[in-house]
Amino acid sequence: MSGHGGAPKQLGTRFIQALALATIFGLLFAVRRFTPSLREELGTVAAIGLLLLAGTLLSELLEPFGLPHLSGYLAAGILGGPHVLHLVDHETVDRLTPVNTIALSLIALAGGAELRTETLRKVARSLGWATLTQSTIVLVVMGGVFLALSGFIPFVAPLPAGARLAAAMLWGVLCVTRSPSACLGILSQTRARGPIATFSLAFIMTSDVVVIVLVALAMMIARPLLTPGAEFSLHDFQHLWDELAGSIAIGTTLGLALAAYLRLLGGRALLLILLAIGFALSPFLRYVRADPLLAFITAGFVVQNLTNQGPKLLHAVEHTGSVVFVVFFATAGAHLNVPLLKEMWQIALALCGARALATLVAARIASRLADDPPALRTWGFSSLVSQAGLALGLAGVISSAFPRIGAGFQALAIAAVAINEMTGPILFKFALDRAGETHREEAEVARTSLVPPAPVG
Repeated sequence: MSGHGGAPKQLGTRFIQALALATIFGLLFAVRRFTPSLREELGTVAAIGLLLLAGTLLSELLEPFGLPHLSGYLAAGILGGPHVLHLVDHETVDRLTPVNTIALSLIALAGGAELRTETLRKVARSLGWATLTQSTIVLVVMGGVFLALSGFIPFVAPLPAGARLAAAMLWGVLCVTRSPSACLGILSQTRARGPIATFSLAFIMTSDVVVIVLVALAMMIARPLLTPGAEFSLHDFQHLWDELAGSIAIGTTLGLALAAYLRLLGGRALLLILLAIGFALSPFLRYVRADPLLAFITAGFVVQNLTNQGPKLLHAVEHTGSVVFVVFFATAGAHLNVPLLKEMWQIALALCGARALATLVAARIASRLADDPPALRTWGFSSLVSQAGLALGLAGVISSAFPRIGAGFQALAIAAVAINEMTGPILFKFALDRAGETHREEAEVARTSLVPPAPVG
């Protein structure tokens, strides 16, 4: 997906962008203040327009400071959302959920299409060790940190020791989740190529399966500890198998169907087809208890690796450009509960700091075991800090399954994800810049799927 790009902007251009941003916010603030009836009629369309324009302009204004465009999108959503300037109210933010679903579907589809078997083979050793260390060290360390801090966490402090242990284990699993959308957003902007970019894409896109397994296992163990009268049951593994098999089967079918469409019709109106699929298929996948993210990643992977239509699919998705990321992250910013973050920022910040440190340690151990190149040893952890929709979705599942801790657990998860969502992309872009993997001059050129550069010499 194409990001912004092109030649560096002059000071006059930046001034015009800042003036345009202030004008947009000012006009909508005046509409809200003086003509509330017109504001209600504008509704969702005005909200999408605000988020697109403000997100794009703010990302451009933050660019000279070395910040990723995603930070601008998030900031625009936060500023224009229901907790700061109130330009977009809570009801409108909720109505934007289908738009966000479409964006996430396209992001996942592009992520799968970026993965080539050649790439996976070349990073298989790094991928294996990273999966093992990140899934064990981060889970255990973060479970221990949560347990150590449990006396300061209001919804956990009154619980008996067994229930505290169960809540800590669930938090540890939540910390293993990463953000495919943040990874792809940064790679889209920077056009990065190299060991860090390749490893990050491969690891984050394939980690969804590991997360699903860990969540099912943790919920199975936690249920008798948190729910009075509940018993240990292996039925969760049956549900897990059904979810994995169903997601992969549906994704494979979708991928083959898309490849046939591309082959027979040459991809005419493909973008409309993809938007329709994202809008209609995601609710269906949730209804049949399949994982939408895994299904769309599988579909993209099938098109790229089992057919010769991968470049067409990537090109079609890239035509959406930065619009997809603006909508997704600006809406995410509008969803962020700023008052809740103010209330829980101390404990959330402590947990996020511990998670970042555990991620760094696990990455260094994995890189040493896999004998990774120096750049990957130093910066391989940078893409693993971000969290977004996947973590929030799992927090919702855990909240529904365990009402005893549900509301507090979900609130703390939202606060922690907000911090990781704002800091993670900045760290990843900084790492890619320092490692020399960014290629801004290629910003206007459609990128083929990532392949590690051939060794020199």
